[in-house]
Amino acid sequence: MFSKFTSILQHAVEALAPSLPLQEDFVYHWKAITHYYIETSDDKAPVTDTNIPSHLEQMLDILTQEEAERESGETGPCMEYLLHHKILETLYTLGKADCPPGMKQQVLTFYTKLLAHIRQPLLPHINVHRPVQKLIRLCGEVLAAPTENEEIQFLCIVCAKLKQDPYLVNFFLENKSKRLENQGLAGTDGGKESALAPDTGQSPADEHAEEAQAAAAGSTCSPASSTNNYNLVTSLLNLTKSPDGRIVVKACEGLMLLVSLPEPAAAKCLTENTELCHLLTDRLVSFYKALPQSMDPLDIETVESVNWGLDVYNLKEDAAIFTGKRALISFLSWLDYCDQLIKEAQKSAAVVMAKAVKERFFMAVMEPQLMQTSEVGILTSTALLNRIIRQVTSDALLQEMVYFLLGEATEPETPAKTAQNQLRHRLIEHCDHLSDEISIMTLRLFEHLIQKPNQHILHSLVLRSLEERNYLENKPQEEREPVENGQPHDAVDLEEDPLFADDLSPDSRLASEWISSSPPQSPEHSKADGKTEVHKIVNSFLCLVPDEAKSSYHVEGTGYDTYLRDAHRQFRDYCGICQRWDWRGHPKPLEKCNLDSPFFEGHFLKVLFDRMGRILDQPYDVNLQVTAVLSKLSLLPHPHLHEYLLDPYINLAPGCRSLFSVIVRVVGDLMLRIHRIPDFTPKLLLVRKRLLGLEPEGITVDHGTLLEGVIVLEEFCKELAAIAFVKFHAAASSSP
Repeated sequence: MFSKFTSILQHAVEALAPSLPLQEDFVYHWKAITHYYIETSDDKAPVTDTNIPSHLEQMLDILTQEEAERESGETGPCMEYLLHHKILETLYTLGKADCPPGMKQQVLTFYTKLLAHIRQPLLPHINVHRPVQKLIRLCGEVLAAPTENEEIQFLCIVCAKLKQDPYLVNFFLENKSKRLENQGLAGTDGGKESALAPDTGQSPADEHAEEAQAAAAGSTCSPASSTNNYNLVTSLLNLTKSPDGRIVVKACEGLMLLVSLPEPAAAKCLTENTELCHLLTDRLVSFYKALPQSMDPLDIETVESVNWGLDVYNLKEDAAIFTGKRALISFLSWLDYCDQLIKEAQKSAAVVMAKAVKERFFMAVMEPQLMQTSEVGILTSTALLNRIIRQVTSDALLQEMVYFLLGEATEPETPAKTAQNQLRHRLIEHCDHLSDEISIMTLRLFEHLIQKPNQHILHSLVLRSLEERNYLENKPQEEREPVENGQPHDAVDLEEDPLFADDLSPDSRLASEWISSSPPQSPEHSKADGKTEVHKIVNSFLCLVPDEAKSSYHVEGTGYDTYLRDAHRQFRDYCGICQRWDWRGHPKPLEKCNLDSPFFEGHFLKVLFDRMGRILDQPYDVNLQVTAVLSKLSLLPHPHLHEYLLDPYINLAPGCRSLFSVIVRVVGDLMLRIHRIPDFTPKLLLVRKRLLGLEPEGITVDHGTLLEGVIVLEEFCKELAAIAFVKFHAAASSSP
């Protein structure tokens, strides 16, 4: 009570006394602090019972006022006094001793406000960055310390200053051997100099020479050196373990600022001499292992998007929605932090951190989960992997995740080598799993994967098998069978086949839209540049399903408009993704292709084509997912993929199949089976209306799976026709 009264009295005296020059006032307050230690014998009283906080506050106000009264960048006498007399060093010593109790908190606050309020750069001064470095080492030493809040505020302001001037980070890469040497010298001479001695006797010229030497040592720090300590990172990492969530978020924000600094020496020190990579991966692993062994894939897929640091939650509400929601949000939140950290990081540091996540999380934890035999376990882990793929946005982490899933091989696949990468082989096989749920989830995973902006995904899954165009027949022109309208003479001409004749009549609503907006017919099938005329391709797909197996024209709102609009939008999005890749605009010239090598469509396309071939016998949801993946591949602006998937008139090599040939076989099978089903057309129409929600569910319709397959097939052919149309006109409008 007496000390508080003294403080109030002092403020009153200062207010009534005539104002002193700023420097004298500043020195007065500093002397008042040092005299407290000389005159006071009771060092147990808390600092809040003394005048020290008030004097420190007055010193800050004076420094701020002095800077405001001077020109920008000019150092005033008060700041010169603070630097020359090493006041920050002295305060650090007092804060470390925490004498009187609570002094550490006051010192941290003083440092924080000084760095925050003073606009001129202070950290380049050796008498600033040296005590700042020492104070950094005190932060995070004790978990849940009473000074945690002040510690994190101090560390974050240092990070912000480094973000403004990244070269300053070199002052904070501390050499371990030099530090030990300095500690030894300090131990020898420590008794010779009092911590409170304000004047060091060092001339300003000597100090500036030492500053220049320190700066040069920092900036020329060898990147190969592995003896640097990055105490700023270490202290922040310690504070990420705080039980206070707000402290953890602030510490994570500080790390985010530090990893983005462009200095190579700092990036190397960050990844090699700190525990940052271990923190990221260990926490990711612990959050993943806290998830329930079995979760509904729909819950995983539909849980709200999560941003790290913002996962506010209610335990009772989360538990009521589904078991494990809290754990799932925690995992996805930390994954988002890892992803954002790697995205912001300096390039070399980003690669190292991404590799650590691949090795310690994906390979060590997720791979065994994906390779297990339990169907429940496979389904849950695949759904989680799918969610991870959707969430990852950083290039470095995406690249390492792709290498983990698909391997790094780039040479064409052969049937004998499909199982070399066991995880890749297993995932592709899961697209054709006995469990429809696993098949659908894995197909959905690949659908999301092929839409990610990474060239290796598409090269590994499909493009490397099509590189040599050896799906084309390799015979001299004179040895080939006569070709009419792009097909051998004995092949079924779709335009003359009675099954398709009605669809090509001028009155046909099916083809009239396309023909009216297609280029005019020419007597030759192919244009001079070798491109099959688009209306031929469009009609080929539209006429694949025979009229008696079609039901869309009986229901309003099932025309082509939506397919055209969607195809245009999706193709534009794909072009935006693929434009930075080295994809040629035209197919590789045949004379440069190795057409003699045996063709293998690749494991991924093989499974998709096998699935497509069974479209009449598979569940509706499986068919939707298979066609969704194939349509995404068809949209890709790669000439070989376009030719292989969307050109019905190419001459396939013996034993090869294309998407069109697979559909032709399905239609052939369909024609044989239609005649065995009584009232086929009414049943087909009823099933379509039920799928659209236009008819209530009633008595089960016989051959329901086949009828649903026919409807998916018809819609898929319309979608392929729309894609071909959009891609042709995009190419035509971009060509000179």
